[in-house]
Amino acid sequence: MTTAHKLFAIAVAFALPLSAQAHKTWLLPSETVLSAEDPWITVDAAVSNDLFYFNHVPLRLESLAITGPDGSAVNAENTATGKYRSTFDVHLTTPGTYRIAVVNAGLFANWEEDGKPKRWRGSVEKFASEVPKDANKLSVSQSVGRTETFVTAGRPNDTALTSSGVGLELVPVTHPNDLFAGEKATFKLLIDGKPAPGLDVEVIPDGIRYRQQQNEIKTTSDKDGLISVTWPAAGRYWLHSDTEDDKTSVAAASKRRLSYSLTLEVLPQ
Repeated sequence: MTTAHKLFAIAVAFALPLSAQAHKTWLLPSETVLSAEDPWITVDAAVSNDLFYFNHVPLRLESLAITGPDGSAVNAENTATGKYRSTFDVHLTTPGTYRIAVVNAGLFANWEEDGKPKRWRGSVEKFASEVPKDANKLSVSQSVGRTETFVTAGRPNDTALTSSGVGLELVPVTHPNDLFAGEKATFKLLIDGKPAPGLDVEVIPDGIRYRQQQNEIKTTSDKDGLISVTWPAAGRYWLHSDTEDDKTSVAAASKRRLSYSLTLEVLPQ
């Protein structure tokens, strides 16, 4: 599979509604809560058929952003991309909570040329020069997809948990690195920094490769954008939501597709 095809596969994963999305996009840290004196983590990044298994394409790291406990940018180290996954290390030099995110934003265009379908994906900046203005049956959509996880070294804090105000995001009410089996956690969903009511959310536990059902937990955000989940067991979980609206920032685009995926670790009591 060429790089272009891999990028298109990732784009499709972000663009599809939840009910049709066979591939899952995720970041998986080696640990989420650390107390070591000089802590490091390794993070795997992939788009896969089975949750947390490498069997489709790697998640590209060009738009990787790591926010440290003081709000500053943190560099990933030892980055690499292979056939099925990307991987990188993070040195947690400052105590507190880190946000690790890959945010893919861009435009999708479809049109006909000489009777044949054409398709394009790229940045807003390249759209005008790479897509014909007079293209036949031109259809354009905008997408913003956020995939992230949180990791805490030592005592947790909230600085890295704030919203960027762009696209679909989750703001923890319960700290994302303070989750325990049998306890309830509450999160708030936002769209462009404002509470997002009525969004369907799925939470899927690790291990779906070895069971016949996903065992998903389904919930819907309330009028304030809040959701609550009671964790049935310790382990890793994947939380996902997506939606569509017409609040595009590009005149040529008629709709905007938003997606959000989060990896969480729930600890035993």
